[in-house]
Amino acid sequence: MLTDDPGFRIAGHGVNAVGHESGNAAVCAGRTLAWLQDQPADNVWGLWAVAQRDCVILDPFGRVFAIHNLTSNDLSVPANYDELKALLLDAAAAPP
Repeated sequence: MLTDDPGFRIAGHGVNAVGHESGNAAVCAGRTLAWLQDQPADNVWGLWAVAQRDCVILDPFGRVFAIHNLTSNDLSVPANYDELKALLLDAAAAPP
């Protein structure tokens, strides 16, 4: 749990890369997950300059606050988990 505040919310969404559409069903199977498919005309991955397994953290105003890669920062390592948690909390509290 990130915080004890019952009104605190962080939403998660996935954005799949163009050309990897065949994995969409497997990623969503058995989960409640907002999963979006990037399209060549939108080029979200290119605009954000992200790589596979990047966690793009937005502030409350939709601005990119940080990018945290989950491959190089394995969440089974407590320090990596704590770092991501801190980034999420900091982004949620970011001023306008």
